[in-house]
Amino acid sequence: MASLQNSPSLYRTLFLNSLPQPHAHVHATPAFPCCTRRPSSLLVRAEQASSPTLSHSPDRPGRRQLLAVGLILPSVSLLSQNSVSFAAENKKGFISVLDKKDGYTFLYPFGWQEVAIEGQDKVFKDVIEPLESVSVTVIPTSKQDIREFGSPQEIGETLMKKVLAPPSQKTKLIEAKEREVDGKIYYTIEFVAQAPNYTRHALSTISIGNGNFYTLTTGANERRWDKMKDKLHTVVESFTLFNA
Repeated sequence: MASLQNSPSLYRTLFLNSLPQPHAHVHATPAFPCCTRRPSSLLVRAEQASSPTLSHSPDRPGRRQLLAVGLILPSVSLLSQNSVSFAAENKKGFISVLDKKDGYTFLYPFGWQEVAIEGQDKVFKDVIEPLESVSVTVIPTSKQDIREFGSPQEIGETLMKKVLAPPSQKTKLIEAKEREVDGKIYYTIEFVAQAPNYTRHALSTISIGNGNFYTLTTGANERRWDKMKDKLHTVVESFTLFNA
């Protein structure tokens, strides 16, 4: 059985590409040319600003609603000029991303804004709470099944300590489990990462397909976990692969 830490190129690339950047900006310029990805596309059919999801949502005060609508629409318009993935509203309160090139799909909460971060395939984040985000990393691998790297616990410990949080943060794995969807195995982990001025409560799902190692990670500030956890579980459980 292979170990994630014994696969230097995959391990190194994951580490470089997956460090959280809570204050990243749209159109960030990649620092590593090798990590630059081809432009990808996003077409969004979201709920209208006057819909109940925005006007009566308990999670979105008035200022948040205005910022979400005001910021996400110009961003989508700009990003969609050079893109190859497609998004459409799928579940109330969520938008579905379908990346036909890399072969994956997932949901993210309506109102989150797409940002560009070097080395990451997709990133969406809340316009008010920077720790509320979802990111997808896609790294080539020769493995065929995530179980070739170890158990959910083993993979979870390695990613949490070495990839999904900076080395300076104190981490704790809460849960690691396996799920199967249409014959494909996914590992899902729940963990916390403690920095000097905040604690992030996060979920990640990991799988292998199409010759790639996929990692989707989402999370929120610990102080908002109880409010956000159902939405974040919806995000990770929605992540599925298909043949690209």
